[in-house]
Amino acid sequence: MREDDSLTVQASDGGVRIYYRKRLIFQHTKQKAGFRFGSAEGVFKVNRGNFTIREKGRIEHTPTEAWVERSSPSEFTQEVILRFRSIETVELSFRLSDGYVKIEPKAFPPGTNRFIFSLPLGPKEHVYGCGEQYSRFDLRGSCVPLWSEEQGVGRSPFDPLTHYMNWKHGAGGHWYSTYFPQPTFITSEGLYFHAESRSYARFDFRPRLEAHLEFWELPPLFYIGVESSPRESIARLSSLLGRMSPLPDWTYNGMWLGVQGGQEAVEAKLHDALTAGVKVGALWVQDWEGRRITSFGKQLFWNWEYHREMYPDLPKYIEKLRDRNLRFLGYINTFLAPEGPLYKEATAKNYCVKDAIGKDYLVYITTFPAAMVDFTNPDARSWIKRIIQQNMIGIGMSGWMADFGEYLPTDAVLASGEQAELLHNPWPSIWAQINREAIEESGHLGDTVFFLRAGYAGTSRYGTAVWAGDQLVNFSRHDGLASVIPAALSLGVCGTAIHHSDIGGYTTLAWVKRTREVFQRWAEISAFTPIMRSHEGNRPDSNHQFNSDTETLSHLARMTRVFTALKPYHQALQEEHAATGLPLFRPLFLHYPEDPAVYTMQYQYLYGPDLLVSPVIKPRRRSWRVYLPKDTWVHLWTGTVFDATESSLKRKNRGLYAEVEAPLGYPPVFYRKGSSWEGLFQGLREG
Repeated sequence: MREDDSLTVQASDGGVRIYYRKRLIFQHTKQKAGFRFGSAEGVFKVNRGNFTIREKGRIEHTPTEAWVERSSPSEFTQEVILRFRSIETVELSFRLSDGYVKIEPKAFPPGTNRFIFSLPLGPKEHVYGCGEQYSRFDLRGSCVPLWSEEQGVGRSPFDPLTHYMNWKHGAGGHWYSTYFPQPTFITSEGLYFHAESRSYARFDFRPRLEAHLEFWELPPLFYIGVESSPRESIARLSSLLGRMSPLPDWTYNGMWLGVQGGQEAVEAKLHDALTAGVKVGALWVQDWEGRRITSFGKQLFWNWEYHREMYPDLPKYIEKLRDRNLRFLGYINTFLAPEGPLYKEATAKNYCVKDAIGKDYLVYITTFPAAMVDFTNPDARSWIKRIIQQNMIGIGMSGWMADFGEYLPTDAVLASGEQAELLHNPWPSIWAQINREAIEESGHLGDTVFFLRAGYAGTSRYGTAVWAGDQLVNFSRHDGLASVIPAALSLGVCGTAIHHSDIGGYTTLAWVKRTREVFQRWAEISAFTPIMRSHEGNRPDSNHQFNSDTETLSHLARMTRVFTALKPYHQALQEEHAATGLPLFRPLFLHYPEDPAVYTMQYQYLYGPDLLVSPVIKPRRRSWRVYLPKDTWVHLWTGTVFDATESSLKRKNRGLYAEVEAPLGYPPVFYRKGSSWEGLFQGLREG
């Protein structure tokens, strides 16, 4: 307990200010309200997972006079209740507990479903988080909608593909579109915020001296904490939200090779990889349950039983792979194919999400419809867990991609009677919980993994890993290779630490096709992440693959050797996260807070405290400019020492920029001189 752990209240002339640890966290005057509230009706239109959101009939109330109703301090806690004059007298309770302030709205009028809280911020305070953000890491100056949906294709008004996809399919997305929103953020000044809210939200960080945090419900509770630095903020926040457990040891036997096409094709591709020296720890076979060919590409048949024609005796094949020290990973999602026998069973038992007239709600995904299992029905929930336990774990799978979760329609009718609009955001976290329970109840927790793309608050407590979703197979900043770096950083500060992406990206459309260089540069990033996994993409025949030529195979073999050699470092970082909450992907300011230059950097990262990674995110580059914060750094591949301490003394604590050679296979990576891992890092160079 810190000495200044108390709430300080200043009230005068109908206004009030509240400070915590000498930081202003709430202010209200007659002229400038600290919050507003009201009601409106949300209008949600969805097209294949892409939402257009507006509202109508908005009525908003601004409280005027405020006064302190009760303040009852004690040695370790303090509660302050403020009352505000409006259409009715409403209350905010500020209660100090466990090192953070819990704020609870009370006595609001029935039907209140709009709440806008004004959080004071400094004029130069940076903001990070809000879940997984692909385009902007520092969110100050931005207005961020928080709604789980498809990330969109292109996502930038400057990308012609975005306009093409909006014109053709309404699926171009926006810079803020994300599978994984979260009403959570930290600031550069050590403040953190989290709301226990399920609704659509909009966090506006554009005002100079505050943030306007808008919720489309009356939030039951939100938290504000103040620590001495962002590093301490993340530790406290992650303890509140839940930390991720370390991955199984077998994760670092090699990469998870994404292959498909039937057992013979899978075995042939595995042979190509092993013959070339690629270290493979697992096969990730997404079409284990069959596939369907659509205009979008090679997709999957969503019936969660192994396909007897493509994989004639899959349990036996998985057993033989285990004998070769190889694991098998599969695929599942929240849907059921209407043509499949599992759907027929589910609909007969009334296990599917319904529409307004009581029929199974068929949702279109790309080009075909599918039904959704109703997770609010306890029997349906038990049923899908049994399918995972019997049809996946039961045949020997060591893990799977737990896809989707972001498609729940807001007009759906659920067995629980709950409003679908308020369960849409939490739906991916419920999906994560179901997968975890299926593993835990089977006694396989710690050896079996699942990785998610969609999420919300709570996912870090249940999920074993996250991947970045369906990026374009190119270098684009908003939806390609570059976008996975701020995605990992933003999610990491929100507590979800184990993150990776598809090597090479996923989405091929129109003129966008994967090149050899994209695949190779993506593999280089993946070697310095906790999971190294490839994907053939939605149109494998149009894309460069890991075995398209010997050069790609040789490059991949090299990067898998790096990845596996880093095993003790990967594992140590995960243990550190479990103990302290620190993410694996770290913005530079976590370790170099005195350097003003690092607070807006989003395309290089620290992997743990001792590796600085600055991926090549543009084509045809064989050298790269890297920022080195104030420290002594050693180039991983040449051993060249860069002393950023001397120049920093002359440049207000700034480090230095270094131009380094970056041929394929040698991404710009540095280690901190004097690191306890120096011997391991030197071995990478010598190997």
